[in-house]
Amino acid sequence: MQSEQATGQSKETILNLLQKQQLLEDVVRKQDMPHHDLVETLVRKQNLAKLRQALNDAQPSEVAQILEELSPENQVFLWDQIEDARKEAILRDVPISVLNALGKREFKNERSHIKAFSLHEGRLREVTVNTSDELRDAKPVWIDMVDPTFEERTWMGEIFGIELPDPARLSDLESSARFYMEENGEIHLHSDFLLDLENESRNVAVAFILYQDILFSVRTEELPVFRLQRLRAFSQPNYVSNSRDVLLDLYAADAEYSADALENIYRGLESVGKQVLSKLVTDEEAAKILVAIAHEEDLNGHIRRNVLDTRRAVSFLMRSKLLEREQLDDAQQILRDIESLDGHTTFLFGKINFLMDATVGFININQNKVIKRLTVLSVVFMPLNVIAGIGGMSEYSMMTSAIPWPVSYGLFTIGMFIVAWLTYVFLKVMEKRDHHRQAV
Repeated sequence: MQSEQATGQSKETILNLLQKQQLLEDVVRKQDMPHHDLVETLVRKQNLAKLRQALNDAQPSEVAQILEELSPENQVFLWDQIEDARKEAILRDVPISVLNALGKREFKNERSHIKAFSLHEGRLREVTVNTSDELRDAKPVWIDMVDPTFEERTWMGEIFGIELPDPARLSDLESSARFYMEENGEIHLHSDFLLDLENESRNVAVAFILYQDILFSVRTEELPVFRLQRLRAFSQPNYVSNSRDVLLDLYAADAEYSADALENIYRGLESVGKQVLSKLVTDEEAAKILVAIAHEEDLNGHIRRNVLDTRRAVSFLMRSKLLEREQLDDAQQILRDIESLDGHTTFLFGKINFLMDATVGFININQNKVIKRLTVLSVVFMPLNVIAGIGGMSEYSMMTSAIPWPVSYGLFTIGMFIVAWLTYVFLKVMEKRDHHRQAV
């Protein structure tokens, strides 16, 4: 009983704040006063803060019930005041009518994560995503989503009758579930695309869905391959003719981008090779070289994984028998390009290992030099330790009792230096003799 009363009070509070917000806006707009915009902003912010707090305190099912009772305009307004983290739980309780009303809201282009493209005179043309009806009428061939919210994925799924995956969970899928076909004709492909930045490189998972001759792509961040594909399709006539062309060209651009990254590795390793092979390398220089080699090796590994995944995706498309004859030829060309990249990645792995071994060898040489110096010092001081032990015995004091001690120990110290010098000269002579024998 108490929970029902609390629910009723929370619902009444939210509705009163919503009504007060609308009244305040009407009153402030009608008044003619100095600093009108400032007063309006302060009033709206104060009331909106109370409204958002009340929505955060309410249960998801309660908020869903309130949305159901409002007009479509108020539904959209109230929905915008809800925190993004709570929207997913609320959407599970709202009826289809509310979902459709929210789906017809206007997207703000600067905030939207959705880009839609249609074909116009043989070129891709971006469609302004305003309402679901306009999106259907535009007949897009490609809908690209970058880090979409649960709300956006739900709207898009309702418009076209599909379920779009969460891009943050694409890497959790098993490899066997990355390429498959649904009973309703949906083609699902989950592929890795290379992202090569200045200080790091990684593979970004992208989900593709082919359905009713529309390509849906979902990912967590923007990729150079997608920008390149859009620029080409915008500028070149008849570059793509349908959604399957768009998908194949994305894979082709990915292979090209991987080839460019391999060229960068070649240039990087060439610079490293000059440092390793041209002179003696200090420990500090060797440390920097190892970091550079490790970066190139990491990038080469990502490229190898990327082209392997692209090969699997293109092979799946060819087996699915969805491609036309010209598209099959394009797919074969992509596979040939990937085959050539495999040879380069294998060669680069060998070159990286060679440079790594050479650098580690220089580090070992430097360490051996230090150990050699310590060994020479220990050999030089070894007879001195024996002599010092003799000089410290009581018998030596007895034998030199007739000689003043400053004289006896002074001569003893001079003798120690003479023995040390003779030992050092002997070691140098032996070292020269070894070098002469090796030269002969």
